Amino acid sequence: MADKPQGPDYRRLAELTSIGLMLPSSIAVGLFMGYFLDRWLGTHPWLLLVFTVLGIASGLISLLRALKKELKDDTKP
Repeated sequence: MADKPQGPDYRRLAELTSIGLMLPSSIAVGLFMGYFLDRWLGTHPWLLLVFTVLGIASGLISLLRALKKELKDDTKP
């Protein structure tokens, strides 16, 4: 039997695209949460700074976990 010609792997492409968007989206969420909490509570700029750092940390952790999973899946035959 002849094998089907392989086209682009859209599932893998979607996974890699989501990895690339993890860090900026986490930082943006932290920034916006901090900004709005600062406006609401009047604590300028402290919550903005705290939530931005938390967003960066969360994004890096998510990015590293996804890369570790992707590299592990890549080595499987």
